[in-house]
Amino acid sequence: MTTKKKLGIWMDHANAHVMEYTEPIVTKIISSASTHEEKEFTLQKGESFMQRKDQQQEAAYYKAIAASIRDYEEVLLFGPTDAKTELLNILKADLSFSNIKIVTEQTDKLTENQEQAFVRDYFSKS
Repeated sequence: MTTKKKLGIWMDHANAHVMEYTEPIVTKIISSASTHEEKEFTLQKGESFMQRKDQQQEAAYYKAIAASIRDYEEVLLFGPTDAKTELLNILKADLSFSNIKIVTEQTDKLTENQEQAFVRDYFSKS
């Protein structure tokens, strides 16, 4: 019997904490390139410029997270914002993710230990 490769990702619009369901769970962080200072600077250049830049950075952020998902069979996306749902919609539109079971769960902001416990609890039940 082969074990399914499982991945938990706590995420918001700024950071994604990527955790492979192994013992011990190790967390890899993927961060969005968009910072508050950068938004201030681009806002001075104009709102449409800022929106374009935000969309490009968000697309790059989601693409980096998607790349980390490719080798897994089950993925749990969880966190306090709608970023997980936005990513899920992007992944559903890409046929290369069609064989991966992806679910979303709403949670609050969690500590690293709470995130890892959430991933352990979720996958131990399935």
